[in-house]
Amino acid sequence: MTNLAIADLLLVLTLPLRIYYHLGMSGLPQLPQALCEGVGLVLLVNMYGSIFLLTCMCFDRCVAVCFPMSCRIREGRKKAPLVCLGVWVLTIGASLPFYISKRREASKEMQDLCFGDLPVYATQATAVASTLTVGFGIPLVVMLVCSWALIRTITRSAVAQTDLINSGKIQRMITTNLVIFLACFLPYHGTLAILYVHRKAVPCPLLSAYRYSLMVACLNAILDPLAYYFTTETFRKKVDMDAMRRMFPLNSQNSEGNNSRAPFNT
Repeated sequence: MTNLAIADLLLVLTLPLRIYYHLGMSGLPQLPQALCEGVGLVLLVNMYGSIFLLTCMCFDRCVAVCFPMSCRIREGRKKAPLVCLGVWVLTIGASLPFYISKRREASKEMQDLCFGDLPVYATQATAVASTLTVGFGIPLVVMLVCSWALIRTITRSAVAQTDLINSGKIQRMITTNLVIFLACFLPYHGTLAILYVHRKAVPCPLLSAYRYSLMVACLNAILDPLAYYFTTETFRKKVDMDAMRRMFPLNSQNSEGNNSRAPFNT
């Protein structure tokens, strides 16, 4: 949650610069091109950092519930800081060359343009393919599979038949998180794919759709805390991991090497 909050905070800190630019008040100095590139880079890092972090959180939550007694799983979850570091390195490393190189290439022809309407960095075949597959497609598949497995495990578990958890509320929380993910990021990536198809002659309505989809994607900075921080606390209270372990005493004896309990931390 800390890394997700940092990514969202970085985006929020850059929003005043975008507001300043789009207001377009006469007499105000223009933003330096380097600053424009930096703000655009932060937007990309936030978007794809959030996507990867949300995917990791969903996967972590899934394995914690589906395999509550596995020592190997609990040991693996202790490496979460390294996974988060890898997400930052991957996101920044992938965003930096694509964005800055294409923005500088475009600035040669549009010196007075700061936040251009056309995402020049994403109109190349390699950039679009990697963005749609690695940046969105694979995380979406992981989240869909993990959400399905999580709901299936909870509804089929013996503990769901008791008063220890409210499986209906948990299913709604999981579904809500998935819907927010799709609502924020699917319009942007869908528009990005259409932009690439019409890259030689982009119609004005498509540019408007791209701008609106980008604004919708930025909403994840607001919805993430609501969808994950508060629901995670509720999720921890609703799913009693010790109670779930007690439902499988035989497996617990075989898989437990000690009495340690890994925290259910997403």
